[in-house]
Parts: sequence; C-alpha cells; structure tokens
Amino acid sequence: MSAFNIVRLKVKPGCEERFIDEHRKVDEEFAGMKRAALVKTGERSYCFVGEWDSMDDIVAAREQMVAILDRFRDTLEDQGGDLGVTDPVSGEVVVDIK
Repeated sequence: MSAFNIVRLKVKPGCEERFIDEHRKVDEEFAGMKRAALVKTGERSYCFVGEWDSMDDIVAAREQMVAILDRFRDTLEDQGGDLGVTDPVSGEVVVDIK
C-alpha cells in the first residue's frame, strides 16, 4: 500500500518567489516516489505532499529530502510550539479513494 509524507511550511515575508523557485529546481530522483506537489494553503502557507510506494522509501529518502530543505531553510518561518520551520507527518494509506 502507498504511503504519503506531508510537510506544512510557512514562508517569511518577501521570500515566496525564492521558496517556489527552489522547489521548481529540484531534479533529484527519489527511489519509490510516485509523485510530489507543493500546495499553497494560505497567505505564505504551503504543504509539500509526496506519494511513495512505501514507508520504507520515505525513510530511505529523509536525508536527501533534508538536504533539499537546507537549500531554502532560511526562507521559512518558525512554526512555533517547538516544531521548528517544518511540521512533517507521514504514514501508510489505510483507505485509497479513487
């Protein structure tokens, strides 16, 4: 069954263009990644959503994903509540709709 990772992010004022451009430049291959999208969810708020073959593939890609995050980490606001600049979650699909 597939797995997803979702990361909530908030961009600092004046940094959205660079933040989006950095995502457009990502050209790394990730074993097991089916697709990914950056979704604007509000004023300077975004979610990155990745669909994977398995949780093992997400775990194996974490170091590579953090390296990409490091390219634009300085464009992100702290989420508060001891989260830091990202609020990541991931898990296996329990119901597949369509």
